Amino acid sequence: MPLILNLYIQPNASRTEVCGLHGGALKIKVSAPPADHQANDKLLEFLGKSFKVSRKQVILKHGDHARQKTVIISNPGCSPEMLLDTA
Repeated sequence: MPLILNLYIQPNASRTEVCGLHGGALKIKVSAPPADHQANDKLLEFLGKSFKVSRKQVILKHGDHARQKTVIISNPGCSPEMLLDTA
Protein backbone atom coordinates (compact mmCIF):
# COMPACT_ATOMS: atom_id res chain seq x y z
CA MET A 1 0.00 0.00 0.00
CA PRO A 2 1.53 3.36 -0.98
CA LEU A 3 2.23 6.09 1.53
CA ILE A 4 1.32 9.66 0.53
CA LEU A 5 3.24 12.45 2.28
CA ASN A 6 2.46 16.18 2.23
CA LEU A 7 5.75 17.98 2.74
CA TYR A 8 7.04 21.48 3.32
CA ILE A 9 10.64 21.79 2.12
CA GLN A 10 13.31 24.27 3.19
CA PRO A 11 16.24 24.17 0.72
CA ASN A 12 19.79 25.43 1.36
CA ALA A 13 19.92 24.06 4.92
CA SER A 14 23.15 23.03 6.58
CA ARG A 15 22.01 19.39 6.65
CA THR A 16 19.07 17.28 5.48
CA GLU A 17 16.72 16.45 8.35
CA VAL A 18 13.11 16.26 9.47
CA CYS A 19 12.11 19.29 11.57
CA GLY A 20 8.57 18.40 12.63
CA LEU A 21 5.26 19.68 11.34
CA HIS A 22 4.52 22.90 9.44
CA GLY A 23 0.88 23.73 8.76
CA GLY A 24 -0.22 20.10 8.60
CA ALA A 25 2.73 19.04 6.44
CA LEU A 26 5.95 17.30 7.42
CA LYS A 27 8.78 19.87 7.34
CA ILE A 28 12.11 18.72 5.96
CA LYS A 29 15.26 20.82 5.65
CA VAL A 30 17.31 19.89 2.57
CA SER A 31 21.04 20.55 2.22
CA ALA A 32 20.89 21.42 -1.46
CA PRO A 33 19.90 24.48 -3.47
CA PRO A 34 16.62 24.48 -5.41
CA ALA A 35 18.41 25.11 -8.72
CA ASP A 36 18.53 22.31 -11.31
CA HIS A 37 16.30 20.04 -9.18
CA GLN A 38 19.14 19.48 -6.70
CA ALA A 39 16.88 19.92 -3.66
CA ASN A 40 14.23 17.57 -5.09
CA ASP A 41 16.83 14.92 -5.85
CA LYS A 42 18.32 15.21 -2.36
CA LEU A 43 14.84 15.05 -0.80
CA LEU A 44 13.84 11.91 -2.70
CA GLU A 45 17.15 10.24 -1.87
CA PHE A 46 16.68 11.12 1.83
CA LEU A 47 13.13 9.76 1.87
CA GLY A 48 14.23 6.54 0.15
CA LYS A 49 16.87 5.93 2.81
CA SER A 50 14.54 6.93 5.64
CA PHE A 51 11.76 4.58 4.52
CA LYS A 52 14.16 1.80 3.49
CA VAL A 53 13.08 1.70 -0.16
CA SER A 54 14.86 2.17 -3.46
CA ARG A 55 14.91 5.58 -5.11
CA LYS A 56 12.52 4.25 -7.79
CA GLN A 57 9.84 3.72 -5.14
CA VAL A 58 9.81 7.42 -4.16
CA ILE A 59 7.81 9.58 -6.58
CA LEU A 60 7.36 13.35 -6.51
CA LYS A 61 3.69 13.70 -7.44
CA HIS A 62 3.14 17.47 -7.00
CA GLY A 63 5.24 20.54 -6.24
CA ASP A 64 8.23 20.19 -8.53
CA HIS A 65 9.01 23.93 -8.23
CA ALA A 66 7.33 24.68 -4.89
CA ARG A 67 8.08 24.27 -1.21
CA GLN A 68 4.81 22.38 -0.73
CA LYS A 69 5.22 18.89 -2.20
CA THR A 70 3.33 15.62 -2.36
CA VAL A 71 5.42 12.46 -2.44
CA ILE A 72 4.25 8.87 -2.89
CA ILE A 73 6.32 6.04 -1.40
CA SER A 74 5.57 2.50 -2.57
CA ASN A 75 5.77 -0.22 0.09
CA PRO A 76 7.57 1.79 2.79
CA GLY A 77 9.72 -0.17 5.19
CA CYS A 78 8.61 1.90 8.19
CA SER A 79 5.90 4.32 9.28
CA PRO A 80 6.02 8.11 8.91
CA GLU A 81 5.80 8.45 12.69
CA MET A 82 9.35 7.11 12.81
CA LEU A 83 10.54 10.28 11.01
CA LEU A 84 8.86 12.48 13.60
CA ASP A 85 10.53 10.57 16.41
CA THR A 86 13.93 11.64 15.05
CA ALA A 87 12.89 15.31 14.77
